[in-house]
Amino acid sequence: MKTKIFIDGSEGTTGLRIYERFSVRDDVELIPIAPEKRKDAKERKRLINQADIAFLCLPDEAARESVSLVENENVRVIDTSTAHRTQEGWAYGFPELSVRHREKIRTGKRVAVPGCHATGFISLVYPLVSSGILPADYPLSAFSLTGYSGGGKKMIAEYEEKERSGELDAPREYALSQQHKHLKEMKEITGLSRQPLFSPIVADYYSGMVVSVPFYNEFLKEKNTPGKLQEFFAGFYEGQRFINVMPAGAEEVLHGKMLAGNGCTGFDGLKIYITGNEERTVLSAQFDNLGKGASGAAIQCLNVMLGCEEDRGLNL
Repeated sequence: MKTKIFIDGSEGTTGLRIYERFSVRDDVELIPIAPEKRKDAKERKRLINQADIAFLCLPDEAARESVSLVENENVRVIDTSTAHRTQEGWAYGFPELSVRHREKIRTGKRVAVPGCHATGFISLVYPLVSSGILPADYPLSAFSLTGYSGGGKKMIAEYEEKERSGELDAPREYALSQQHKHLKEMKEITGLSRQPLFSPIVADYYSGMVVSVPFYNEFLKEKNTPGKLQEFFAGFYEGQRFINVMPAGAEEVLHGKMLAGNGCTGFDGLKIYITGNEERTVLSAQFDNLGKGASGAAIQCLNVMLGCEEDRGLNL
């Protein structure tokens, strides 16, 4: 029997990508909504309650409204917005973090897909804090380079406009007030005692991102070096198909020894690089903001919930 899927918000960037990914699958049945009814709460309520699993690809307030429309207790929800990522009763959709995270996704009725910047940061910091290697009160900083598709339809149109501003030709730093919406989950999911100093940067390419976290080795337990940390991360993520911990010295084979923001475009996994020296280390996560950072992660969560191959319909 096919799983009935309804996508609330199927015209947005994430919703469209999720819809496209189902085109190669014969185990799901998509419940369509007429274009003129996309904002009709009564029609959305009717369709949500017909589904086995409802994807919410909406702004935060609209996502909360959609959850309030669920009356059928058998409907399971996968929310791609920021609205429920740290809310009690919701599973955080990052199964590689622990057996507990995966089990909550598998059995949960409510799953929140991680934010794209948060995915990179958490993939690097959660293992260190949970293992006691990095103190929870370490004053972390992080920067993130991303393609413009992460800004949604409005930003995509802005970048692809013929007569656009010349400022868009160069990378642009944003969230200058340190109020980025992903900071809350970055702190709470990793177990940090304070939010990191975070500098996201958007650049003139469509998709892909690199999130980097630097720190001083002397403040880590046993003063770990990049080589030791590479072994630690390889062990932590052993057997996880979506997380590739690159071997020591992997940066040497990169083009120009540089880590490109678009290096994982079209890939649904995530690569971790550990670089630096005896005194300072930089951890970097390279992935696609539309893959492991959005729709790919949502489909991975669906696959865990259904108990099928975790990479079904995804590109690894």
